[in-house]
Amino acid sequence: MQGVIRALLSVKPDARLFVGMQGPGNLDTALEDDSLQDSRCQGPNVTHALRAITERLAGPTTDLISTMIACANSCDAVLIQMGGQRRHLQAAGSPEELSQSLQALPAAIEAFDTADTMLLDADELRPDLSTHPEAVSLFLFAHSLRQAADKVRALSTRVIEMQNRYQGWSIHLPSYPLYKQLNRSGSQVRHDRGGLTAGFYFRSKAQLERTMGDLLGQPFVPSGRNDAIGDSKSRASFDSQEGTRKHQSHEAKLVKPGSREVRLKIWRIFHRMQGFESRFALKVVFVTSLLSVPAWLEQSRSWWNRYEIWWTVVTVWLMTHPRVSGTLQDLAARLLCVVLGAAWGGFAYAADNGSPYVMAVFAIVFMVPMMYRYTQSAHPRSGIMGCISFTVVSLSALEDQGQPSTTTIAWTRGLAFAIAILASILTNWIIWPFVARHELRKSLSAMMLHLGILYRGVVSKYIYYDSLHQPSAKDIERSEMVEGRLREGFVRIRQLMELTRHEIRLRAPFDPLPYSALIEACERFFEHLVEVRQSSLYWDPSIGVSNQEAIDGLTSFRRDAAAVILMNLYILASALRADQPVPRYMPSAAAARKRLMSQMEEVEAKHKNDSMVEQRMGRRWAEVYRYAFSSALTDIVEQLQHLQRYTKEITGEAGFAALGMD
Repeated sequence: MQGVIRALLSVKPDARLFVGMQGPGNLDTALEDDSLQDSRCQGPNVTHALRAITERLAGPTTDLISTMIACANSCDAVLIQMGGQRRHLQAAGSPEELSQSLQALPAAIEAFDTADTMLLDADELRPDLSTHPEAVSLFLFAHSLRQAADKVRALSTRVIEMQNRYQGWSIHLPSYPLYKQLNRSGSQVRHDRGGLTAGFYFRSKAQLERTMGDLLGQPFVPSGRNDAIGDSKSRASFDSQEGTRKHQSHEAKLVKPGSREVRLKIWRIFHRMQGFESRFALKVVFVTSLLSVPAWLEQSRSWWNRYEIWWTVVTVWLMTHPRVSGTLQDLAARLLCVVLGAAWGGFAYAADNGSPYVMAVFAIVFMVPMMYRYTQSAHPRSGIMGCISFTVVSLSALEDQGQPSTTTIAWTRGLAFAIAILASILTNWIIWPFVARHELRKSLSAMMLHLGILYRGVVSKYIYYDSLHQPSAKDIERSEMVEGRLREGFVRIRQLMELTRHEIRLRAPFDPLPYSALIEACERFFEHLVEVRQSSLYWDPSIGVSNQEAIDGLTSFRRDAAAVILMNLYILASALRADQPVPRYMPSAAAARKRLMSQMEEVEAKHKNDSMVEQRMGRRWAEVYRYAFSSALTDIVEQLQHLQRYTKEITGEAGFAALGMD
């Protein structure tokens, strides 16, 4: 199912492919009025070729899409039926139609492949037509749908296997890992605890940091230039130096056995003490100890016990959250619910001098909305405080028989709860507070660093690699996993930005527009990286340049183009992390990209006769993906400029005056 989602996300719809099905006149109008068409490619040859593409691929593509939709709807119906929710959930398809849809899908795929093969061999297509933006857009749209069809067929086959094995309700032993069982909490528990958005954000952040840390920790040792041409002396020298380094490292470990592991354990202990658990424990100990002082003094111990002021300590312990601090709206809601609960509890006792039936009626009237607020609303803590306040006041009045007075019982307990709520929220505001706008800025900084790590991995593993280290199926699977977690990271960052709307800010209103634009730019940068990785699977950068001497001539230009992007990402991430202005002048990724493209054109023109032709996808498909590959890298450079612009809007720009220069 995740494979289907990833395949559909990579589809870039192009409605012009289906214009020809509405009539030749509509097709001519669309081709003439298209603003994306290049003026220098206008002419009867290009128009005739685009018409041939739409006429030959529109029908098979439409049938392919219809069959994929039918398979997806049937899979949905089967899963709903197996889950026992057929009476409650309505599906667009039918479980009985899954086998028929699965049989029709291979026929639609075969019809599409036949039309595609005939089109690639047609005389209407010029040899250089694959470099035209419109033709490339149509080809990529159709071919990405073809790849998605394979994923849908695999999903349908898997669902049919599950359907055949399904024998109704049965008992299965727990298969969830024990470690996750002990650390996992249910959805209602997470809701009742509060801080759901922040909790999801921090959990996703920790998981993403572990994943990117593992990816960053993988060593990358590029092959030497002389290795490819068989220089045995250079290879022997390299192996000798590598062996010497390994021997020295082994001797260094033998000097003090176990010392490194001990230092690592000590560091982990102190690092864990800086985490949110330790900070939460220190805050709770500090507040509860401070509020418990009257219980240890002789002159205040009597009224502390008489009026049950110790409820203050209990409430602080309940209301202090380990993650979020609470907003002004939360403070007002909790205080209001506490006052209402205390007053209603006093009224419940005073209405009929503690009659249990009258108090039960009062409890039903008050507790039902409070329990709903606690279990279903977005502010559960105010609901539970209203319940506790009503229960304590009403039962205290019943136990003491209204002595010294119901009013005294109500206002003393209510004041204790109010002080506890004020103390818990103010402590979270002052001591190690959770500030969503600061965390948003730091999360964007971490996301830029993750994008840099991902860019480095794509460049080293999918673009500039030798023939002995081609990306394997395991590498592709891991890359898809990392991309999925990065997508989840963007979702959590947007949820975090919503928390900034309710925060108190004394200096000026918080402007979320630059942050929203920066999130969009980062996500577009990420999507272009995904497009580069996917295109590189169907086009080898060494196709146009297979001569080793030519490749060596491009090494420095490729290095500069990649290094400039990594350096820009690191500078922007550091500026966001430290909340410092961005330098006015930064290395130009566009200039490095332009130098690389110019050098590639010269090298390809020089070694044109030595170029290798890609055979696995056909020459024209290789050229199509080459264009998509190059366009995505150019778009990455363009998005990097947007990242600079929006980061400067957030942190400011450092000129010569800020650097102490005249």
